[in-house]
Amino acid sequence: MNAKFKTVIPLPAPVLLPIEGEAEHFPVRRVYCVGRNYADHAIEMGHDPSREPPFFFQKNPDNLVMSSDFPYPPLSSDVHHEVELVVALRSGGADIPVEQALDCVYGYGVGIDFTRRDLQGEAKKLGRPWEIGKAFEHSAPVSALVPATRVGHPDKGGIWLMRNGQGAQRGDLSQMIWKVPEIIAELSKLFTLAPGDIILTGTPAGVGPVSRGDRISCAVDGVATLTLNVI
Repeated sequence: MNAKFKTVIPLPAPVLLPIEGEAEHFPVRRVYCVGRNYADHAIEMGHDPSREPPFFFQKNPDNLVMSSDFPYPPLSSDVHHEVELVVALRSGGADIPVEQALDCVYGYGVGIDFTRRDLQGEAKKLGRPWEIGKAFEHSAPVSALVPATRVGHPDKGGIWLMRNGQGAQRGDLSQMIWKVPEIIAELSKLFTLAPGDIILTGTPAGVGPVSRGDRISCAVDGVATLTLNVI
């Protein structure tokens, strides 16, 4: 911000994600999420897994947290885990061609889209937005990012989540209905993407509830891991 401008309240702290093995951090601008992007998850949620156009929702940048603890949120008794590949953009634009989409990617990580399923379900019934179920505090714990220059652009490989040492979610990136380049291209038709944007790319089947005291471990094989406690 230009030094000549003064603010009536302190500026909010920027959201900065660590980069594995680096001193520098990745500044977050927006957070986009892809809904029902694995066929088996679409089926378990009661939807047709055919390749209909993707749909998107958003979380807030400060929902992304680097923490070993997930505080169970208020006003809910049914909070679900959803493990996802995280994509971080180094560039953007509008109407990005699929063939150029991966040029926009800085790196990857793993994250969990925690969802207040009961509040989301009520909102769906009433035809209301999902923010109360999706965009609450601490709802998107993420790993450190790993640059694509190190891991390439993964389009296959295991994605999984364990709860208290027991397998809960397991899938493969190859099972995504809309692949990362297509997600970026489709998003860029609706929004002007920019450096600092984060995309959560959907979750495989096996989503389920968490409780206080649970130990959660998850990973995208060959990319990143994440472990936390539900408190």
